[in-house]
Amino acid sequence: MAVGPKCPVEVTVDVTGGKWKPMIIYRLLDGPYRFGELRRLVGDPSQRSLTMQLRELEADGIVSREVFAEVPPRVEYSLTEFGKTLAPVLMAMRDWGVSFQGRCQSTKA
Repeated sequence: MAVGPKCPVEVTVDVTGGKWKPMIIYRLLDGPYRFGELRRLVGDPSQRSLTMQLRELEADGIVSREVFAEVPPRVEYSLTEFGKTLAPVLMAMRDWGVSFQGRCQSTKA
């Protein structure tokens, strides 16, 4: 049996899924960050995990990596224009998370 094109939700999850990718994208909505700053903001993943997820996001055209010719070298990560189109998705996820947290708090009280 031939398999048709992927479901659009599956494509979105393929690109943005992963333990750290949603948090990386969410934090980069605020502007560019250096690797160490980004690592602390997203929850302190291992250096290897963060590097791999940033590379995947860069390969998919979501994140841009800029190397500055300085000593020591400085590297900043930012969202591409295409990556910024994920803002409504991440804001909806944030809003849902806030709502869910409130719901959980009210059921515990």
